[in-house]
Amino acid sequence: MRRINRKLRKLAADLLDLPQDVVMDLPRVTMIGDRQLYIENHRGVLHFSSDKLRLALSKGELEVTGSDLVIRTIWTEEVFVEGFIKNIEVRE
Repeated sequence: MRRINRKLRKLAADLLDLPQDVVMDLPRVTMIGDRQLYIENHRGVLHFSSDKLRLALSKGELEVTGSDLVIRTIWTEEVFVEGFIKNIEVRE
């Protein structure tokens, strides 16, 4: 059933020319160099320290590692992080 639902969402996104991250409930990650990171469509902060950020996603987690990490802005579904970003990993 999930496969059919996923295929219908993808078809609707293609037909209506909608971004797939919105229709498929996927995160959108925008990175500027190794200093700034903007993450949209997350489900909450699981862990934050100056060297690691873990965010819940609709399916899994997103883990950011680095040094001197600071959350500059946080909204319901958006996070803006600054610092020296070394690695970004998506885990299911």
